[in-house]
Amino acid sequence: MVESKHWDFDCRTIAVIVGMVFLTAAAGCAARRVPTGGGGAPEGDASWYGIAYHGRIAADGSRYNMYEFTAAHKTLEFGTQLLVTNLSNGRTVKVKITDRGPFVEGRIIDLSFTAAQALGMLNDGVAPVHLEIIG
Repeated sequence: MVESKHWDFDCRTIAVIVGMVFLTAAAGCAARRVPTGGGGAPEGDASWYGIAYHGRIAADGSRYNMYEFTAAHKTLEFGTQLLVTNLSNGRTVKVKITDRGPFVEGRIIDLSFTAAQALGMLNDGVAPVHLEIIG
């Protein structure tokens, strides 16, 4: 015979437990929405990556396709949509975070080949950008 245990909580105890769960969840969500992580500055240098990584598995489990509008960021949640603006020429592009990086000090985002091309930064390799979360 299976014996069940009966927990006797009053409404106040249940309310406190539920409140703690929601506060913990809300704190976790807020921590994932920091615009650029680390220093918190939405501006910095962007770089790009292309053929050497084309077809490899990205950190989110998808295959990196250098012809899609994707990017790598150190802390933003996978799937985050960003508007990236090249501060040198005013061009903008929308990208989705699918990977982790960049791993070069001073850079805040690594863009796919196509995103970098749209921003006009292929030749220079690095450009100052502004990041804005849009979804």
